[in-house]
Amino acid sequence: MTANTALSVDADGEIRLDRVITLQFRGDWGQANLTRICGWLAQEVGDRVAAGSRFAIWSGRGSTDAAVALAARVADVAAVTPAASSALIRSGEMLADAEPQPFLRALGQIPHRDRLVIAVDADLPVYSVADLASVADQLVIATCPDDGVNMVGFAAHAALRLAGADPDALVAAGARFDYDERPFPGLQHFAAGSANVLIQEAIMTPGWQRIAANRPVRYLDWGDDVYKGFAEQGWGQAIVPAGYLPGLQEDLRALDFADFILLCRDDLDDDLAYLITWCMIRTRQALEAQYAMLPQERSPLVIPIDPAEMAKTAIPLHPAAERAYRDVGSSASAASAMWS
Repeated sequence: MTANTALSVDADGEIRLDRVITLQFRGDWGQANLTRICGWLAQEVGDRVAAGSRFAIWSGRGSTDAAVALAARVADVAAVTPAASSALIRSGEMLADAEPQPFLRALGQIPHRDRLVIAVDADLPVYSVADLASVADQLVIATCPDDGVNMVGFAAHAALRLAGADPDALVAAGARFDYDERPFPGLQHFAAGSANVLIQEAIMTPGWQRIAANRPVRYLDWGDDVYKGFAEQGWGQAIVPAGYLPGLQEDLRALDFADFILLCRDDLDDDLAYLITWCMIRTRQALEAQYAMLPQERSPLVIPIDPAEMAKTAIPLHPAAERAYRDVGSSASAASAMWS
């Protein structure tokens, strides 16, 4: 337990914050995992603070917009994926003209297994990412925009450059990029055949299972140069196991796109940072229950959640969050979850 005077423990061992707060979260577009995580924490924190407290969840994009919102103090807690990108956002290295964000701290990360995969129409004479350059005039590439915010777009364009298929050169040679903010339109376009190259994440979603419905597809390994370049920025690679995607006959290396990280400012009040982290640890079963009906290999959430892994963040933890992980350990609340 911390020395914060506003925090107390009731007879049931539940932590309380004996003051009125206003807490603003920033999630994703509204229907995906980051907003669900924000809703979980808003309710659990709300149950443990003084009456009259207020909570808001702002829609966002789950990426560099989180740092912008935290910097402008229009958010107190913001969710981002993949977790590895938070180090690039904090250092300012993600974009050439980005400013460092040294105030960013983490409250923890929620386990999420995902990959950034590149697939092509099997009729294309393409067996490596570099081969795309030789058939550029035939390509319609479905992915996300590299607009300084979207993390899929950033990673896809950076990986293409490292692999020898520079996006600007592809466009100059006749390729067309089919951009959308979210993964699902691009999956649909590739499945329908209006795009013949797909670079996307969210590989556990049903849309990925339909991409080969109309013709065979081929999956490409990004290549050693890509993995080396990303590893230098703290961003790893991972495996998509054989059979996980339609027509995938052997294990595939891909860029890791794992984990949801909760960010805050370094000046977030200690007692509030402690309480939020306490709720993440102690009430994690309330979040797990919302995903328990899904087959584990197709779930966006890796369960059971391990608090020791939650504390292994890509950027430094808020000091009060660090104390909470030490104090609480792996204990979970016995309170029933509404979805169980």
